[in-house]
Amino acid sequence: MVSTDTLLDFFIETREHTEAICEPLEIEDYVVQPIIDVSPPKWHLGHTTWFFEEFILKSYDASYQIFDEDFSFVFNSYYETVGKRVVRADRGNLSRPSVKKVYEYRTYVTQAMNKLLESNNDQKLLEVLEIGIHHEKQHQELLLTDIKYILGNNPLLPKYSDTFKEFTVEKGAQQWISMSEGIYEIGHNSTDFCFDNELGRHKVYLHDYQISNKLVTNGEYLEFIKADGYKRFDLWHAAGWDWVQQKNINSPLYWHLIDDTWHYYSLNGLTKIDVDAPVTHISYFEAFAFAQFKNCRLPTEFEWEAAQNSFNWGQRWEWTESAYLPYPNYKKVDGALGEYNGKFMVNQKVLRGSSVATPNRHARHTYRNFFQTDLKWQFTGIRLAK
Repeated sequence: MVSTDTLLDFFIETREHTEAICEPLEIEDYVVQPIIDVSPPKWHLGHTTWFFEEFILKSYDASYQIFDEDFSFVFNSYYETVGKRVVRADRGNLSRPSVKKVYEYRTYVTQAMNKLLESNNDQKLLEVLEIGIHHEKQHQELLLTDIKYILGNNPLLPKYSDTFKEFTVEKGAQQWISMSEGIYEIGHNSTDFCFDNELGRHKVYLHDYQISNKLVTNGEYLEFIKADGYKRFDLWHAAGWDWVQQKNINSPLYWHLIDDTWHYYSLNGLTKIDVDAPVTHISYFEAFAFAQFKNCRLPTEFEWEAAQNSFNWGQRWEWTESAYLPYPNYKKVDGALGEYNGKFMVNQKVLRGSSVATPNRHARHTYRNFFQTDLKWQFTGIRLAK
């Protein structure tokens, strides 16, 4: 059981950090939506605020006055239970409400939440509050990756920050960690926060396997490119090969070949590739093809979790060979919050670990991220197994 005071401090810290992420932006950056998967920063600011208004203030504060009746329509994401919403692809068309108005909305809701939490310790409220805090932390990571996509597709390739560090070289030699055949327990098993898709701790049987102690580097991935990895159909799934040809894919996202030298765009601007740093912005299709190229494979999420104490993780979301499916005895909660994870358990692959964009106090070794196989705008990477 978490105390009200502890969660209130966590709530305030989280709200402040979201706005700090947006501080380097120009006002024009807040509304851009280059592709459907990227939401404008202004929308993230409003949506994370709407979550607290919709699921806490409306239910637990009888005196609360809704800030703007239109905002539920504007900032609802995918909650069918709540009502109609702006189509995701149209979020970039929302020139109104203004950025100023959205920040006023954030202040209004944050103040109302502070007042409510000073006089209410209802445990059900606190459970929803904790979900809301971690929901906002998920959007902090999305904010950074979406900001990178917005600026990385600006022809000027503007710099976001001088201090954000995307690339850290893993020290030591690459080695294979041997894991013994046997039964392993998988899933969340503590009183700390987790999402419902981590619950249902259960046993799995794993055969002998080996997993790399290091992530695949840019230099290793360059070998794949130079060996015509993007032109060899035998390395790809059929769907992946179709994707490569239809989209004319020939490198990770943000890579640019300039005067025969590979560069990449990062939040620090355009620089030459550091061959020793972990490769990032890789789709599942590319991760699978690279593993085939190396006569290896991707680990399952269960192999990853069983071995995670033996290697450092946290720089890249790591693709696994596991489909995103429910654990044994998984049950969605009633109401709108039941839409949070369960309805997405189809046609997606699980990623494990966390990334350089994951905020503090949000990463866990049981965390199950998930994306479609063609997506690469997140800080995704590759760890090999065999």
